[in-house]
Amino acid sequence: MANININRGHETLVLIVDDVLDNLAVLHDSLAESGFAVLVANSGKAALHTAKETQPDIILLDAIMPEMDGFEVCRRLKAETDTQHIPVIFMTGLTEAEHVVAGFAAGGCDYVTKPIRPTEVLARMAAHLQTSRQMHQTRGALDAFGQAAIAVTPSTSKIVWQTPLARQWIEAYSANTQLQSWVNRLFEVVDKTTAMPLTVLKGDGRLIFTPVEIQNDEQWVILLREESDAAQIDALIATFKLTRREAEVLYWAIKGKTNRDIGDILGTSPRTVNKHLEHVFAKLGVETRTAASALARSKILNIKI
Repeated sequence: MANININRGHETLVLIVDDVLDNLAVLHDSLAESGFAVLVANSGKAALHTAKETQPDIILLDAIMPEMDGFEVCRRLKAETDTQHIPVIFMTGLTEAEHVVAGFAAGGCDYVTKPIRPTEVLARMAAHLQTSRQMHQTRGALDAFGQAAIAVTPSTSKIVWQTPLARQWIEAYSANTQLQSWVNRLFEVVDKTTAMPLTVLKGDGRLIFTPVEIQNDEQWVILLREESDAAQIDALIATFKLTRREAEVLYWAIKGKTNRDIGDILGTSPRTVNKHLEHVFAKLGVETRTAASALARSKILNIKI
């Protein structure tokens, strides 16, 4: 199948998925008249391909279709990194509770019932598009600064997006199960301002999940940080452009170790440790051990003495 190319400009791109052509036509015309760029797909397979190729801003998805129903389409969209962030609104004639629950469990953010009322669709789209754009801006900023962060759908505990560093840490700590349980518990808490971080332990390392934006029940943003000797040393290297040995010396100096102690830990002489500290002072622009320690702690906030 050929690649789909579209010149989006500043238009919001909507993908409508429905196997009934009359439904596609009505929605297509209403959205186009409202200024949206519109793509259509009449099957689950076509929807998955089009979504991956064009990255629509939002998807209107029929729940009941032959071969692959909308619930399965949504699950597959949410399982792919390229499409998991796209908000999905289900269109359905099914109002039974189990079908509504199935839509949210599959990763949908909302649903509208048939017969479709274009004004209702537009109103729901506007709300979800605003949230999606805010999350996109947040994700872009976090990616740019190399932060570890995730966004989750609180009602399902599913990760909607994650920065590369967050993915690496979650895999390294095998933290998915504990994370899902924590989000489930937090979702039931009325006063979210009292939320406590989640700490996952592995060896001498700690992976800490801290909620930062959890007032919106569509998506929560959670920051991650790792606390361990190795993680702190890596942070010192990145922050101050130190060599690994310089960072190791500074790290143990912050912990209050003497040159002799540091030499024993690193297998070197106190004199060599002192030489490394001189290089550290020069790179940090300070003159004393105390000043170097204070500066490092102010930049790398989770170093504990």
